[in-house]
Amino acid sequence: MTPFPPHAMRTLTLYSRADQAARACAVALGFAIPVSVALDNLLLAAILALWLTSAGYREKLAIIRGNRVALAALALFALLVAGLAWGERDAGFAMLGKYLDLAFVPIFVVLFRAEDTRRRAWLALAAALALTLVLSCLLWGGIFTSGGILRDEPGNPQVFKDYLAQNVLMAFGAFLFAQFALRAQSRRSRLLWSALALLAVFNVVVMMQGRTGQLILAALAVYFAYSVWRWRGVWLTVAGAALLAMALVLGTASVSRMSRTFDEWRDWRPGQATQTSTGLRLEFYRNSLALIRNHPLIGVGTGGFAGAYASRVAGTELKPTANPHNDYLNITIQLGVIGLAALLILFYCEWRVAATLAAAHERQLARALVITFVTGCLFNSLLMDHTEGLLFAWASGLLFAGVNSRQPSAPQPR
Repeated sequence: MTPFPPHAMRTLTLYSRADQAARACAVALGFAIPVSVALDNLLLAAILALWLTSAGYREKLAIIRGNRVALAALALFALLVAGLAWGERDAGFAMLGKYLDLAFVPIFVVLFRAEDTRRRAWLALAAALALTLVLSCLLWGGIFTSGGILRDEPGNPQVFKDYLAQNVLMAFGAFLFAQFALRAQSRRSRLLWSALALLAVFNVVVMMQGRTGQLILAALAVYFAYSVWRWRGVWLTVAGAALLAMALVLGTASVSRMSRTFDEWRDWRPGQATQTSTGLRLEFYRNSLALIRNHPLIGVGTGGFAGAYASRVAGTELKPTANPHNDYLNITIQLGVIGLAALLILFYCEWRVAATLAAAHERQLARALVITFVTGCLFNSLLMDHTEGLLFAWASGLLFAGVNSRQPSAPQPR
């Protein structure tokens, strides 16, 4: 005799299937993030609908309440919602949509509880990054031509995303491939993942023009060397830096970009109009700090940055902007020091909670994620950008779902 009536059994089956479908969509999102914004949005909508349909709300809330990373992400998003009260209405809702990914961190934490789901999710992301890398190399070598979904421009073989997003993805991808190589179960797999890691490094350093990705890669290289070889890794990092410097010397385009950065820094004059990338950033930073001094506690409200900055530069030759190219400044101007504290607490919480993950490679991937965004947010508003912000939310849920699971959460390459 069944303990449940037929209609109850059908309801339970519906809930179970909705949960399975939600987890499948969350895995698929790992492949979509480096590839397609439209597919990202479609999968996010499906994940939300299926997650709500699968019921089990009491258990879900218990998991979220017990996860400090999920709570920290929700706290930052809640502040952005509160900032609508004193921000610009229309601009505020538009800006809130750019940070909506933060609200999905608790959902991902629930969906990625099973070890097999997490393993498949990492493989999905790795597959998309490998596809991007191969296509980028083919474009760079002139074997493929741009068009359609391929976004190549001369000397900058970007594929599905713009060069900045691709560089950030490839820098993190190099670390992910290296982790797969360390845990590979066969010599063939180890060689494959190692080759992809080295090719990703070459893509960031030589092929692409984005300097933010190069800085992220350098930070991740130092951490990888230390995490694997401890203090011996310091010497390996020095040797690697020397090899990298040689590669840059041999790569005329890279030398030109580095030289141009220093020239632009030297030529910049505060308060004077400039057209250079470095000069514009420095001017954004200078005026952003002035805005923070005028609104230190709660900022100008969610979505208020563009209007406040335009007022700041009105009557001058300086260009208005809606993006200071720095997440710390962007959040602080909108939400004040309270918002900055919430952002720093989120990063700090992820770093600390990483130490409680079951295996060394879990901790390394979690801290590599933090390093990627702590570094990248100094030079770009990564959390506001669709691809980078979604990567942070998805990977945060994927990594820290293991806190509430007795099973190991890191990917295991086959």
